[in-house]
Amino acid sequence: MAKPLHHPGIDQIDLSSLLDALSDPVRRRIVRRLNEEKEMHCGSFGDEGAKSNLTYHFAKLREAGVTRTRIEGAYRHISLRLAELETRFPGLLTSVLAASERE
Repeated sequence: MAKPLHHPGIDQIDLSSLLDALSDPVRRRIVRRLNEEKEMHCGSFGDEGAKSNLTYHFAKLREAGVTRTRIEGAYRHISLRLAELETRFPGLLTSVLAASERE
């Protein structure tokens, strides 16, 4: 059985960690895709790089509070914490998503 994953509480999410997580172009593409699909299986991101690199990026996003990972059997499903982040930092993620679409 997989060990439970840590997801910071909304009050534990700090701006510097959030901005650091969103500073990487691969992670911004992951966030953009999650914004479009709402929830995706980790294996759906194979075109973004090697599995080991993606695991690192998924962890950075989760630990910064950007995403939530749900384990279902052998699969991990990732979703954005958009509503929670909008409450904590109004407009921030929406602005990052809009800016990253122009990259």
